[in-house]
Amino acid sequence: MKSHTTGQADWLTPDGADAATATDTTDAPASIATAGRNVYVGTASWTDKSLIACKRFYPPGHTSAEARLRYYASQFPMVEVDSSYYAMPSASNAQLWAERTPCAFVFNIKAFRLLTGHQTPRIALPKDLQAELPPGPHANVYYKDIPDALRDEIWRRYLDALAPLRQAGKLGLVHFQFPPWLTGDRASRAHIEACAQRMQGYGVAAEFRHRGWFDGAHGEATLAWLRELGWVNTIVDEPQGFANSIPMVWATTTPLAAVVRLHGRNQATWNVRERIAASDRFNYDYRDAELAALVDPIRVIAKEVARVYVVFNNNYEDQGQRNARSLMQCLGGNAVHS
Repeated sequence: MKSHTTGQADWLTPDGADAATATDTTDAPASIATAGRNVYVGTASWTDKSLIACKRFYPPGHTSAEARLRYYASQFPMVEVDSSYYAMPSASNAQLWAERTPCAFVFNIKAFRLLTGHQTPRIALPKDLQAELPPGPHANVYYKDIPDALRDEIWRRYLDALAPLRQAGKLGLVHFQFPPWLTGDRASRAHIEACAQRMQGYGVAAEFRHRGWFDGAHGEATLAWLRELGWVNTIVDEPQGFANSIPMVWATTTPLAAVVRLHGRNQATWNVRERIAASDRFNYDYRDAELAALVDPIRVIAKEVARVYVVFNNNYEDQGQRNARSLMQCLGGNAVHS
């Protein structure tokens, strides 16, 4: 298979330069340009219901979407957009995000669930596209069910929605979280390679949810394949011992970026999906010793890549935000600060 590796970091800024050297530095933190500071720490989402309800992160009066994002961006240098997994993102929202954050702020975007192979409610698609879906009795559709012409249109709209962030130099990685039934077989790889063709020129991270990708000798083969694609291996911290768990593999697959995604270690809720909110599933407060143990491995990979994104997905109340702040302190001179 032909390699999709790009020779330039053309997805870091519109001009192909890292944000640290972007021309417009009006709102850029001075620390961005400091040698060795290339670790971006943040959280998955900034508007989770339990985060807002706990009233511990946002100051009083920060009740609008604009006020919350501006405050969040004053505390952290990056965020992962979670809503783009559940519904198609829009260019209008992306434009507002770009306008409401400092020029050096970065957004990682979760890929729309349909594109990753997850079951997708018909109503998650724009109304005009729902009418073009093949008829059927089921509320959900899958990528394999979508006619080619409709697939092309969905991809076009998805990438168009990312354009404002990309043009502003604020688009980091597009994060593809694949379902457990993509097991590493030929069909799974064919789907991911088709996604890679669509995503050429973008920074893309792959997160797997079936342990077969890293069982035994399969791990090295998976990493070699990601290097050929030019995709980022997602280094995950998550409960172990399940078929949909993968180990924490501290390996980089492109010199452009690495991503460490921290789901917490809540064994009891990892596979409880009915009648439980995502924030309850990832309810885990990292202890100081657990965060400290992450520092040296992060510093090692930070020497191998242009940027490291560390994303806390333990999104119960303000756990992720508190843990992110603590890790930034532990990282000291390696962390980018807002």
